[in-house]
Amino acid sequence: MQTKENQKKTKGGDLAVCPHAKKCGGCQYQGISYEEQLKKKQKQEEKLLGRFGKVKPIKGMENPYHYRNKVHAVFDRDRKGNIISGTYEAKSHRVVPIESCMIEDEKSQEIIRTIRGMLKSFKIKTYDEDTGYGLLRHVLVRRGFETNEIMVVLVVSSPVFPSKNNFVKALRKEHPEISTVVLNINDKRTSMVLGEREIVIYGKGFIRDRLCGCSFRISPKSFYQVNPVQTEILYKEAVRLAGLTGKERVIDAYCGIGTIGMVASKQAKEVIGIELNKDAVRDARINARENKITNISFYENDAGVFMESMAAQGETADVVFMDPPRAGSDEKFLSSVVTLDPKRIVYISCNPETLARDLKYLVKKGYKVREIQPVDMFGFTEHCETICLLSRKDK
Repeated sequence: MQTKENQKKTKGGDLAVCPHAKKCGGCQYQGISYEEQLKKKQKQEEKLLGRFGKVKPIKGMENPYHYRNKVHAVFDRDRKGNIISGTYEAKSHRVVPIESCMIEDEKSQEIIRTIRGMLKSFKIKTYDEDTGYGLLRHVLVRRGFETNEIMVVLVVSSPVFPSKNNFVKALRKEHPEISTVVLNINDKRTSMVLGEREIVIYGKGFIRDRLCGCSFRISPKSFYQVNPVQTEILYKEAVRLAGLTGKERVIDAYCGIGTIGMVASKQAKEVIGIELNKDAVRDARINARENKITNISFYENDAGVFMESMAAQGETADVVFMDPPRAGSDEKFLSSVVTLDPKRIVYISCNPETLARDLKYLVKKGYKVREIQPVDMFGFTEHCETICLLSRKDK
């Protein structure tokens, strides 16, 4: 865990505070020691989840700085016409220029600064949200912390990118580690970052990273946990709680590119991954094939509908892993889990408030919370991951 000795300090000895903290709004715990942050998160977890059982001590990070493997910058111009890159100010679409961030990967930030410096010489205009004119909207950089493969995604308003080959050449001259460069075309007047269409202008259009002994292919739109170091801890804990012996049939709902399911497959008889995003399902199938995992299959479907259908056909599952988005699950999905009647549910949540709501429903339907384990994935923010094990009250 982060100690007092290796916290970032200013020359005066105080804890370093990000100069952008007030406007950016991304880090709610700036200026607070990491030790104190963990205490606050533990208290919040106990307040929201304590009625369901004992909340175990939070698993913190060794180093809470520069842990994010995915860095996103929005591009704009300031009032003087200078090109800026950064993030949207909290609850607005004003861009806060950011030179460096304490939680984002340092190499990825370097690449974004290089791109910003290249725009003028390549006569590339930044996109103006008000007028709809300009080319470059956002830059997304993803780095595999284990493989050091780097993907750069240039989000543009048009597929016509002037001198794109020379642009890539100049960028890779500064950063030869870049493995692939992708144009993502977002030509709609929307607040969504990524558009539907993609053009690979260098490399394969994806990168790979390793997690828990498996290799994963990551595309521009793939969901992949932003803190890979803590994700190893999170997934190993989730698989431990599942109590797998090699005889179980396991469902990985909201499976994304198949990470949890593939890690669990080593200790299960069969794993079924269900995901609505077709790009993620494609990557999941490739991941399983490349890792030579033969006891896992992936389906492009709504997980709730799929499980209802399984139950209607008299099918069962021993364990259900569920890792929903921050909004949590919905009653329709939870009802399908209850209908399928698994022996154990391993619920991985990034929002203890929606987790508390969903646990209340599952407890009412005959499940009991057996273990609650918080894992800190997001230092300097108020967010925290939690793993809960539930099983039938009568079992």
